[in-house]
Amino acid sequence: MLQAVKGKDTKILPGIFARRMKINEDYLMELDPGCLLQNFYIEAGIIPPGGQVINDPDKAKMHWGWEAPSCQLRGHFLGHWLSAAAALCAGGDKPELKARVEYIVNELARCQEMNGGEWVGSIPEKYFAMMKPGRYIWSPQYTMHKTIMGLKDVYDRMGNETAIGILNRLADWYVRWVKEMQEEDPAAIYSGEQAGMLEVWADLYALTKDKKYKFLVKAYENNALFERLDKGGDALSDDHANASIPLAHGAARMAEVIGGRKWEKRLEAFWKTAVTERGMFATTGSNAGEFWIPPHSHGRYMGNEDQEFCTVYNMVRAAEYLFRRTGKKEYADYIERAIYNGFLAQQNKETGMPTYFLPMLPGSKKKWGSRTRDFWCCFGTMVQAQTMYPELVWYTDGKDITAGQYIPSEAEISLDSGKVCVSQRVHMKDYNNQVLFDEHGGGRVSRWSLRFTVKAETKGKWTLRLRVPGWIAGEPSISVNGAEAEADIQEGYINIRREWGKEDTVDVFFPSKVRFEQLEGAEEMVCAVEGPIVLAGITDRDCGITGDLSKPDEILLPELSHTYGAFVWTQSTYMTRKQKPNFRLIPLYEVTDEKYTIYFSSVT
Repeated sequence: MLQAVKGKDTKILPGIFARRMKINEDYLMELDPGCLLQNFYIEAGIIPPGGQVINDPDKAKMHWGWEAPSCQLRGHFLGHWLSAAAALCAGGDKPELKARVEYIVNELARCQEMNGGEWVGSIPEKYFAMMKPGRYIWSPQYTMHKTIMGLKDVYDRMGNETAIGILNRLADWYVRWVKEMQEEDPAAIYSGEQAGMLEVWADLYALTKDKKYKFLVKAYENNALFERLDKGGDALSDDHANASIPLAHGAARMAEVIGGRKWEKRLEAFWKTAVTERGMFATTGSNAGEFWIPPHSHGRYMGNEDQEFCTVYNMVRAAEYLFRRTGKKEYADYIERAIYNGFLAQQNKETGMPTYFLPMLPGSKKKWGSRTRDFWCCFGTMVQAQTMYPELVWYTDGKDITAGQYIPSEAEISLDSGKVCVSQRVHMKDYNNQVLFDEHGGGRVSRWSLRFTVKAETKGKWTLRLRVPGWIAGEPSISVNGAEAEADIQEGYINIRREWGKEDTVDVFFPSKVRFEQLEGAEEMVCAVEGPIVLAGITDRDCGITGDLSKPDEILLPELSHTYGAFVWTQSTYMTRKQKPNFRLIPLYEVTDEKYTIYFSSVT
């Protein structure tokens, strides 16, 4: 089984991913701790600073939208904030962010004490009582899961003992509530959107070995979705997508912590029905209005509420579990497409704000959230998503090293043969410190021309495994220390096995080209995809694509920048040719406020 190299052992180097991480970190730092805590204060009977009299909501130090004191999901965002902040603190020296995390955790301990010593919710305990008689209440377990998750991550990644102390006391409340429900109304345990609970209780049991967490694991392990997955067939259509995906995380964590083939089979069955047998939009999305689209019928569900961002984030997490367990590149290929067309495409490149959905209709516009007045669920998953990149790149089994994603980065990895420092960068030729064009791309700099550097503390023989992307257009070219090498490709990986020295370089080029992909269920509709990157037409309507789709070079003319300072990430832009009218295509992740169209009618 592979292990991700994360924390301080991996660093993202300059490029688009580093920029997006920085925008996200700035947003985390911008938010006021008192506002993040406002609903926990209110529940504990503490008046939030400036919250006694609100004369002007626009100027009040309060968070609104789903964080407003009147919203039943209030307080969910703080847990996401803690998880994201903990990931950043674990990955580097962040003294100011660390101080904020510690302050917030201490304040949560204060709220817990004011609540009687166990409850530490941003919502009242009575919300759980309301689930028993079947009265409508909006997802109290979902809301509490975020708080538990955030505190767990602060303990796991930062070693904060106050955080685990809060959780241990909160777990006592849960044990008592679960026992009561097992006697009175067992169905209540699976109400309130509880899907994430199984994973987090398994996490806490793995961290503490405390038997009360094992009790909670057992209490939450039986779910109707698992029963449907066990029976086979389509277990998801028309089901709430983001309420079901976390159950796959729970199955994965159960396989790791508790063990048992049944949990592995459930995770595999979930992926089969969610992806393999369902199909997806080119962007990886497969939901409309938060519900799973029936298999291979995505063309009937094009709208303004496709691809909820929470589903993208959670599907990447499910794929990452499967990748670590199996090492199969199909899961890394999925992650790659999702991070370009979800993580990047649904984050505003200037402000860092998320878009809840990614509209698929022709002439769509992305609707961005505000900084303090919305706080949809996707705000929470977005701030976590932008901290994940360091954990998706490098993997090891202790003997060899695997590059799962091609993101500029460096990592220190301990192998059986000794400590190794590896890095990857986009490889460009230098002349007088100016960037020149790479001959691989026909006069264009290519993001898929990569240089890997390996520095071994001691000489040792091991394998560097490089994923061959599913989108590759031709054969990869490889050189080691400047000498051409033959690619040893097995099971979708280039395997470079050698005795590594003090410093070795490996240059790899993956040729790519634009291709047109059909829309599931409406095959006359196509979109342009370069490598893993979906291209969006900057046009307010479906004006059609005319020509032989198997010859994209006759339809699209690349836009080139003939300057020495050409920035490697400013690429993948095209102008159509021989169309009526012609229009420009750019990476979907570059679209901000423009009207765009992804799918076009093909006209032959």
